[in-house]
Amino acid sequence: MSPDLIHYLESEAVMRELARHLGEDIEYWGMLGLLHDLDWGITKDNVETHLTKVPEILMESGFSEEFIEALISHGYGFGELPHLAHKARTEKIHYALAASETITGLIHSYALMRGKRISDMEPNGLLKKFKDKTFAAKVEREIIRECEKLGLSLEEFFRIAIEGIKKIKDEVGLS
Repeated sequence: MSPDLIHYLESEAVMRELARHLGEDIEYWGMLGLLHDLDWGITKDNVETHLTKVPEILMESGFSEEFIEALISHGYGFGELPHLAHKARTEKIHYALAASETITGLIHSYALMRGKRISDMEPNGLLKKFKDKTFAAKVEREIIRECEKLGLSLEEFFRIAIEGIKKIKDEVGLS
């Protein structure tokens, strides 16, 4: 399975688990996680165009403007995306998607380091890796910290995210 597909599935799993925990719409949040990088396959060679094709693709498929805006919000503030660099996340669902899709890189890297094991992964161990800026160095810790804007501590969010990915561990090649 491609790393991109693994990321999409893990993002969906984390968003579903987070929605369950927060009492939100599990299907809606899960779909956001699954589709958040929908145009990556056609924009990855020209990164600054990432998330520019999404509105058209999703509008043609009947998705609401609200859903599209929530999906695009995970790109807010990124200098690499000039069309979104000036925007800031303001809604609970925006923080949730950004933190959820970002934490997947840290969790998956930690699981690989542990021989692909996630079944006995604990939030405290993940927190140690989170604090080590050299581990999974490209994972943006400040975006993960946006979970705090959802009223969750890092450790709570880590527990929720780990539990979500555990539910699909076989599908993403973890044990």
